[in-house]
Amino acid sequence: MTIRKVTSNPNKQRKAIWNTSNSRMNRHLSAPLSSGLQTRHEVKSLPVRKGDTVKIVRGDFNGVEGKVTEVDRSRNRLYVEGVTREKVAGTQTKMTIHPSKVQITNLSLDDRWRSKSLEKKKSLSKPETKTEETK
Repeated sequence: MTIRKVTSNPNKQRKAIWNTSNSRMNRHLSAPLSSGLQTRHEVKSLPVRKGDTVKIVRGDFNGVEGKVTEVDRSRNRLYVEGVTREKVAGTQTKMTIHPSKVQITNLSLDDRWRSKSLEKKKSLSKPETKTEETK
Protein backbone atom coordinates (compact mmCIF):
# COMPACT_ATOMS: atom_id res chain seq x y z
CA MET A 1 0.00 0.00 0.00
CA THR A 2 1.38 3.38 -0.95
CA ILE A 3 1.11 6.30 1.38
CA ARG A 4 0.12 9.49 -0.33
CA LYS A 5 1.21 12.79 1.09
CA VAL A 6 -1.72 15.17 1.47
CA THR A 7 -1.06 18.74 0.51
CA SER A 8 -2.90 21.91 1.39
CA ASN A 9 -1.82 23.62 -1.82
CA PRO A 10 -4.92 24.00 -4.03
CA ASN A 11 -2.86 23.98 -7.24
CA LYS A 12 -1.44 20.58 -6.42
CA GLN A 13 -4.88 19.27 -5.41
CA ARG A 14 -6.38 20.29 -8.77
CA LYS A 15 -3.39 18.84 -10.61
CA ALA A 16 -3.83 15.54 -8.77
CA ILE A 17 -7.49 15.38 -9.82
CA TRP A 18 -6.77 16.02 -13.50
CA ASN A 19 -3.81 13.63 -13.61
CA THR A 20 -5.54 10.63 -12.06
CA SER A 21 -5.78 7.37 -13.95
CA ASN A 22 -9.02 6.30 -15.64
CA SER A 23 -9.66 3.66 -13.02
CA ARG A 24 -9.52 6.25 -10.23
CA MET A 25 -11.45 8.84 -12.26
CA ASN A 26 -14.48 6.57 -11.92
CA ARG A 27 -14.59 7.49 -8.21
CA HIS A 28 -14.68 11.19 -9.08
CA LEU A 29 -17.73 10.48 -11.25
CA SER A 30 -19.84 9.19 -8.37
CA ALA A 31 -23.09 10.70 -7.14
CA PRO A 32 -25.36 10.10 -4.14
CA LEU A 33 -28.36 7.81 -4.47
CA SER A 34 -31.91 8.93 -3.72
CA SER A 35 -33.27 8.01 -0.30
CA GLY A 36 -35.36 5.13 -1.69
CA LEU A 37 -32.36 3.61 -3.46
CA GLN A 38 -30.18 4.08 -0.38
CA THR A 39 -32.53 2.00 1.75
CA ARG A 40 -32.99 -0.65 -0.97
CA HIS A 41 -29.32 -1.12 -1.84
CA GLU A 42 -27.79 0.01 1.51
CA VAL A 43 -25.22 2.16 -0.30
CA LYS A 44 -24.99 5.97 -0.19
CA SER A 45 -23.25 6.69 -3.50
CA LEU A 46 -22.19 4.97 -6.70
CA PRO A 47 -20.33 5.94 -9.86
CA VAL A 48 -22.71 7.30 -12.51
CA ARG A 49 -23.02 5.21 -15.68
CA LYS A 50 -24.72 5.57 -19.01
CA GLY A 51 -28.38 4.58 -18.66
CA ASP A 52 -28.84 5.74 -15.06
CA THR A 53 -31.66 8.16 -14.37
CA VAL A 54 -30.49 11.23 -12.47
CA LYS A 55 -32.11 14.33 -11.03
CA ILE A 56 -30.18 17.59 -11.11
CA VAL A 57 -30.29 19.18 -7.66
CA ARG A 58 -28.18 22.33 -8.18
CA GLY A 59 -27.44 24.82 -10.91
CA ASP A 60 -29.33 26.23 -13.89
CA PHE A 61 -31.09 22.94 -14.64
CA ASN A 62 -32.26 22.37 -11.07
CA GLY A 63 -35.13 19.86 -10.91
CA VAL A 64 -34.58 18.34 -14.36
CA GLU A 65 -34.69 14.55 -14.40
CA GLY A 66 -33.41 12.44 -17.27
CA LYS A 67 -31.26 9.54 -18.38
CA VAL A 68 -27.49 9.84 -18.62
CA THR A 69 -26.66 9.63 -22.33
CA GLU A 70 -22.89 9.94 -22.07
CA VAL A 71 -20.15 10.03 -19.42
CA ASP A 72 -17.06 12.06 -20.31
CA ARG A 73 -14.23 10.82 -18.09
CA SER A 74 -11.61 13.15 -19.54
CA ARG A 75 -13.65 16.26 -18.69
CA ASN A 76 -15.28 14.76 -15.56
CA ARG A 77 -18.78 15.60 -16.83
CA LEU A 78 -22.13 13.95 -17.60
CA TYR A 79 -24.57 14.46 -20.46
CA VAL A 80 -28.24 14.16 -19.47
CA GLU A 81 -31.30 13.90 -21.72
CA GLY A 82 -33.23 17.16 -21.87
CA VAL A 83 -30.32 19.32 -20.72
CA THR A 84 -29.72 21.49 -23.77
CA ARG A 85 -29.49 25.14 -24.68
CA GLU A 86 -30.23 26.97 -27.88
CA LYS A 87 -27.36 28.51 -29.77
CA VAL A 88 -27.61 31.85 -31.55
CA ALA A 89 -28.06 30.05 -34.87
CA GLY A 90 -31.10 28.25 -33.46
CA THR A 91 -29.57 24.79 -33.08
CA GLN A 92 -29.65 22.82 -29.84
CA THR A 93 -26.42 21.82 -28.07
CA LYS A 94 -25.97 19.43 -25.17
CA MET A 95 -24.84 20.88 -21.86
CA THR A 96 -22.49 19.11 -19.45
CA ILE A 97 -23.28 18.53 -15.79
CA HIS A 98 -20.80 17.89 -12.99
CA PRO A 99 -21.58 14.64 -11.10
CA SER A 100 -21.64 16.42 -7.74
CA LYS A 101 -24.75 18.32 -8.87
CA VAL A 102 -26.87 15.23 -9.54
CA GLN A 103 -28.65 12.56 -7.52
CA ILE A 104 -29.19 9.07 -8.92
CA THR A 105 -32.91 8.20 -8.91
CA ASN A 106 -32.85 4.94 -10.90
CA LEU A 107 -29.96 2.55 -11.47
CA SER A 108 -29.21 0.71 -14.68
CA LEU A 109 -28.49 -2.82 -13.49
CA ASP A 110 -27.98 -4.35 -16.95
CA ASP A 111 -24.29 -4.82 -16.22
CA ARG A 112 -23.58 -7.95 -14.17
CA TRP A 113 -20.40 -6.41 -12.71
CA ARG A 114 -22.37 -3.51 -11.31
CA SER A 115 -24.90 -5.76 -9.61
CA LYS A 116 -22.02 -7.85 -8.19
CA SER A 117 -20.31 -4.74 -6.86
CA LEU A 118 -23.58 -3.66 -5.21
CA GLU A 119 -23.86 -7.04 -3.49
CA LYS A 120 -20.23 -6.78 -2.42
CA LYS A 121 -20.78 -3.31 -0.93
CA LYS A 122 -23.87 -4.57 0.89
CA SER A 123 -21.91 -7.36 2.51
CA LEU A 124 -19.11 -4.98 3.49
CA SER A 125 -21.49 -2.45 5.04
CA LYS A 126 -23.28 -5.09 7.13
CA PRO A 127 -20.94 -6.76 9.60
CA GLU A 128 -22.02 -10.32 10.29
CA THR A 129 -23.12 -10.93 13.87
CA LYS A 130 -21.60 -13.88 15.66
CA THR A 131 -23.98 -16.25 17.38
CA GLU A 132 -23.16 -17.90 20.66
CA GLU A 133 -23.63 -21.47 19.53
CA THR A 134 -20.22 -22.64 20.71
CA LYS A 135 -21.03 -22.74 24.43
